[in-house]
Amino acid sequence: MLNNRIVIYLFLSSVPCSGHQRTSASSPAADQKTPSYSYVIIGAGSAGCVLANRLTEDAQESALLLEAGPKDRWLGSLRLSWKIHMPAALTYNLCDDKYNWFYHTLPQANMDNRVMYWPRGRVWGGSSSLNAMVYIRGHAEDYNRWQREGADGWDYDHCLPYFRKAQCHELGENRYRGGNGPLQVSRGKTNHPLHKAFIEAGRQAGYPFTDDMNGYQQEGVGWMDMTIYKGKRWSTASAYLRPALGRPNLKAEVRCVTTKILFDGNRAVGVEYIQNGQKKKVFAEKEVIVSGGAINSPQLLMLSGIGNADDLKQLGIPVIQHLPGVGNNLQDHLELYVQQQCTQPITLYKAQKPFHMVKIGLEWLTMFTGYGATAHLESGGFIRSRPKVAHPDIQFHFLPSQVIDHGRVASKIEAYQVHVGPMRSTSTGWLKLKSTNPLDHPIIQPNYLTTDIDVWEFRQCVKLSREIFAQKAFDPFRGPEALPGPQVQSDADIDAFVRQKADTAYHPSCTCKMGSPSDPMAVVDSNARVLGLEKLRVIDASIMPSIVSGNLNAPTIMMAEKAADIIRGRPALVDSGVPVYQPPTLDTQR
Repeated sequence: MLNNRIVIYLFLSSVPCSGHQRTSASSPAADQKTPSYSYVIIGAGSAGCVLANRLTEDAQESALLLEAGPKDRWLGSLRLSWKIHMPAALTYNLCDDKYNWFYHTLPQANMDNRVMYWPRGRVWGGSSSLNAMVYIRGHAEDYNRWQREGADGWDYDHCLPYFRKAQCHELGENRYRGGNGPLQVSRGKTNHPLHKAFIEAGRQAGYPFTDDMNGYQQEGVGWMDMTIYKGKRWSTASAYLRPALGRPNLKAEVRCVTTKILFDGNRAVGVEYIQNGQKKKVFAEKEVIVSGGAINSPQLLMLSGIGNADDLKQLGIPVIQHLPGVGNNLQDHLELYVQQQCTQPITLYKAQKPFHMVKIGLEWLTMFTGYGATAHLESGGFIRSRPKVAHPDIQFHFLPSQVIDHGRVASKIEAYQVHVGPMRSTSTGWLKLKSTNPLDHPIIQPNYLTTDIDVWEFRQCVKLSREIFAQKAFDPFRGPEALPGPQVQSDADIDAFVRQKADTAYHPSCTCKMGSPSDPMAVVDSNARVLGLEKLRVIDASIMPSIVSGNLNAPTIMMAEKAADIIRGRPALVDSGVPVYQPPTLDTQR
């Protein structure tokens, strides 16, 4: 969550690079003093860091990486930047805007008019430096659906090899897992009795155990993969950017707000940006690559004259390309918490008291071990909401603690909870420019819970979660229900609870949809090139044709790996006929 939901309050929250740059006369607009690179990449997030690394593996190419936020290490020190690098400290960066865009939506009509808080990463690593480090790929059928939706060459056979290429799993390589990639992936080490109880309760409720929800069988309950390495967060900044910073052909700049893509006719030739209050310009000899994420990427396109022509004209922005899909098709995962009081003092409640936080923090600072070395979302699962659903559409993250308001309020009782939500909701939203000022946040309208099926699925989420918590495995631990609470029983009561308490799972996506040029809402083609323009690509979660059934960080990294091969003109990796689990019958829900 952000990719995932938030976890535990703990007391405890560069490398310079020499870029080689050339002056350019590659465009009529270029002047001899303007620096130029083969590629200009906007956004050092989950996709941008991958691209910066892969595109500068070719020594003859150069890249400039522009990030609006700061580096992810203060004075080059990982320990001094513990709020980012200590896995258990992740909630700290959701409380302010130091590394966080701190977005908010319009009031949601179907959620008691609540304004929803949308944190997004604004730092090296992007949201992979803020998220809860859950590594989930989604289901094979998500990618086969992309192919049907017009993203040619993005089916599971063509995506799985790039998941493997990116990954180095501690359990070793197989047909589904990678063993040599930059992205370190591990399993939880706490062996907490409540995680074991959750998995056993899921099995007692009739769901299968899966030993790898990113492998052959997503469906079921089991242990989750995490982007944690040797007790530290393993963001894309750690995995991809930092190892490449010593290359003379990569320059990475921070605190740069990109304000506009520059064009010569329909050809992108560079960008304008503001750094330290100064307006600057840089040219791209080969391509401009936008990797700002599902909010910033469409915002920058619109500021640059790419979007719905009527909307742009109203703001006085000259239209470069009419693409009405820019900012539309906004999709996100909503989730809520079902919380149960715990009769034994074994949750993380005590760990959040000052004395214990100091102790946990000191252990992490000295040895990178202990309760600070995990985000504690170590178990979870995927199930189907009803018969005839072909693959799981509900996701669980289990946490041996209580979370209140994104973790911004300390937990009050010994409790455990499951984060639960539908994976393929049918409500879609949009975002638009508020003004021509690049520093103004766009207007964000997710349109949550606008369809009857979305409301029904949430009702199911509550009922099915309660059923798991009622199993025998939880008998030694189960106290009274904290949320929704025993008074919430009827469908109308549950629907009201959902409206009051459901919140984002931090997965905005699909706002620059990849699709066929004949699709009026498509923004990029299956090579991630912006339709109707040259030398301009968008590569991040915004180009997903539809949201995948799981967290978004792993798929975004995969997409950047695959796009890097496309840009470099390399043959696409493919692994045909990989076996994928099918339920024995679709006539029953489980």
